[in-house]
Amino acid sequence: MLSAASIRRLIVEQVEEFQVKGDDLLGRVRELIAEGNVRNLTIKNADGRTMLEIPLTIGVVGALIAPVAAAIGAVAALVTECTITVTREGESEPVDSTESEAE
Repeated sequence: MLSAASIRRLIVEQVEEFQVKGDDLLGRVRELIAEGNVRNLTIKNADGRTMLEIPLTIGVVGALIAPVAAAIGAVAALVTECTITVTREGESEPVDSTESEAE
């Protein structure tokens, strides 16, 4: 039988991209943050140049949303169309570490 110490979790990341208009950027980012499983947001202009990258953790979301929203608003004023790349933490899968410990 496996002990709790011998089982690790493999975190699976999922990456999605959304095309949005500059006017809809802040609202869409707020929706994504509210979902809770977003770990990183990258906002790129129509040419693919990264305009803003926002790493998110559970503690950061509540405390720092106002400065992040201001930065997103500034980016929205500069672009007409942009792409939001979202990295999410997906379902974790159990990994048996006894195999690697035995070697």
